[in-house]
Amino acid sequence: MATSNNLIERRKDILGGTPVFKGTRVPVSTFFEYLETGHSLSEFLEDFPTVTKQQAIQVLERFKDQLLQPQ
Repeated sequence: MATSNNLIERRKDILGGTPVFKGTRVPVSTFFEYLETGHSLSEFLEDFPTVTKQQAIQVLERFKDQLLQPQ
């Protein structure tokens, strides 16, 4: 499966196609679960050092932009 964008990728050979931060094996869903349960961005980045702060912020910005687009 091809890369969906420059931040997130989905490939069958990486966690069975689960969306992960590009270049890592860290599921994007894990990032959102951390935030939902009250963990900080810093805690997530400490626990998953293969994800950069820039990647995490860009994912949040991309989803925010999608959510706020007029329908």
